[in-house]
Amino acid sequence: GHLKAGSLICACVLQGRRRISLIGKGLFATRNIRKGETVFVERPVVSSQFLWNALYNYRACDHCLRALETAEENAQRLLGKSSLVLPHPEQCSIRKDLHQQCPRCQVMYCSAECRQAALEQYHQVLCLGPSRDDPTHPLNKLQEAWRNMHYPPETSSIMLMARMVATIKQAKDKEWWIKAFSQFCSKTANEEEEIVHKLLGDKFKGQLELLRLLFTEALYDEYLSRWFTPEGFRSLFALVGTNGQGIGTSSLSQWVHACDALDLPMLQREELDAFIDQLYKDIEKESGEFLNCEGSGLYVLQSCCNHSCIPNAETSFPENNFLLHLTALEDIEAGEEICISYLDCCQRERSRHSRNKILRENYLFTCSCPKCLAQADDADVTSDEEEEGEGETDDAELEDEMTDV
Repeated sequence: GHLKAGSLICACVLQGRRRISLIGKGLFATRNIRKGETVFVERPVVSSQFLWNALYNYRACDHCLRALETAEENAQRLLGKSSLVLPHPEQCSIRKDLHQQCPRCQVMYCSAECRQAALEQYHQVLCLGPSRDDPTHPLNKLQEAWRNMHYPPETSSIMLMARMVATIKQAKDKEWWIKAFSQFCSKTANEEEEIVHKLLGDKFKGQLELLRLLFTEALYDEYLSRWFTPEGFRSLFALVGTNGQGIGTSSLSQWVHACDALDLPMLQREELDAFIDQLYKDIEKESGEFLNCEGSGLYVLQSCCNHSCIPNAETSFPENNFLLHLTALEDIEAGEEICISYLDCCQRERSRHSRNKILRENYLFTCSCPKCLAQADDADVTSDEEEEGEGETDDAELEDEMTDV
């Protein structure tokens, strides 16, 4: 069924359709995989757009995060220039004629299928109806509190946890969903505290308790009572903080990829490439690094991929929605572990000391990949140049890497 598609992919994988198997906490190839090959495509168990991203009019499908603006509208907003006209408008993939609203709360979906899928999985519980703009509604109070604690660049959303609760509240087979969520990596109490501290900052204990009270007011369910206790809520928070995979979608990016594939005379090709290059430079001046509709999701298979500073695979979202593609960056032999990088390209070029500082702060582990082992005797110092950049880390860079489209 539609709701279990993410784990059906997992089941198919384990049955050998893609010939990948899970061994402990890691993903291993059981056949040779060629460079450039799509290792798997995975649907999240649950996902949600970031709250500030939505507030700033990055319009995305409330279910699959597909960008809803046309490429031209997207570019106009990011550029702050309503007169911009994009060439080759036929290369835009957005189908506004398919868009649908929830008739009660007016949230937007890219299709009837997404509206129905959301309704069947979690939206009956979370639909605000006529209270969508009521600041006293418990769900709105929860979202406002989260926005006041977690400013851009965003790395998570309280609504991902809300959708987990709503999914189980709506489900006929509640145990199936609890088992699905329990597949994700869990941490010890001390590690959980570190993750929460990282997400909420110095006042995290007071903030976490406020969030827990608001979360309970909005969503309490006797069946899930443990999730609403201080310990259970912290564990849920840490699960999302540890396993959440950033998702990025962009109709402009889709249009650019489609234009790149056009077979054009050389002069037209040069003109189009120059136009696109200048467009991105102008957008960067106006909107900075925030180009995409962004959110996060929980992916069963992707969450099993360990980190390497020399990854052999990478995640992306080429379909302009929440479908995650894992692609081989090099040939992978049968029996070899499939690893992704939790660091962006620039971070991977830093010293072993700097890389592991970021990994310890954000993911609570020290890397022992071949690159780190080969550099084990390097001095534990950070160059002046790196120190200057580290103050700005790393959340923004990490998020940019996570949501690459």
